[in-house]
Amino acid sequence: MTGIRILVSIAFLASLQIPVVLAQQDDEGDSGDFMYRYTNEDGVVVIEYRVPPEAVKFGYEILYLDGTVYKKIGRALTAEEMVDRNSEERRKRFQEAEAERLRRWDESLLLRYSSVADIEAARERTLSNLKIAVSILHSNVRSLNQQVESNQSKAADIERTGGHVPEAIIANIESYRSEIAEAEQSIVDRNREMEAVSEEFQRDIERFVHLLDLVKLRHRAYRDEEA
Repeated sequence: MTGIRILVSIAFLASLQIPVVLAQQDDEGDSGDFMYRYTNEDGVVVIEYRVPPEAVKFGYEILYLDGTVYKKIGRALTAEEMVDRNSEERRKRFQEAEAERLRRWDESLLLRYSSVADIEAARERTLSNLKIAVSILHSNVRSLNQQVESNQSKAADIERTGGHVPEAIIANIESYRSEIAEAEQSIVDRNREMEAVSEEFQRDIERFVHLLDLVKLRHRAYRDEEA
């Protein structure tokens, strides 16, 4: 026998209202600094120097030798409880991340702007720069188209006289057409960027107005408290 087990029913413990005393173990190798209290499959409270593997999943308590509780180990969660816990943890992480995102956003708005007019002015400056960029791209496209037409005209003149169009002219035409395609794609990208910028500034305005409303409510509440 590796040790003397003390089995005490829950009802018996409750009726006596006295602490359980652990008997001295026979084997010196089983002694330690802690004891363990768990409930076995028969509903009986057991205190001994180890927890059987089959009882670990039901949870147990680690006790000092004087009987006080050092730590409680909860029972193993069911599959359904694990899913619920993971879902709850994901929800909590999302809420924490969202709260941090809003905090950083609010801090940025309050540091950069003092009024809605400031945000609107910043929006107009940004859009103006993008519009200038688009205008330059359109000008580049017109210039490149002229280069294409000029080289095509040279090639046509050469062909009309029965000559062979130089590879350099053909390469120039292809190069200009490639640049035109890139410039036109950049125009599309800048126009999309202007839409995105307008939407972003609109969100900033709405959030800033929300912050101003919160400040007004706090001031009103403060005045009501003083009154």
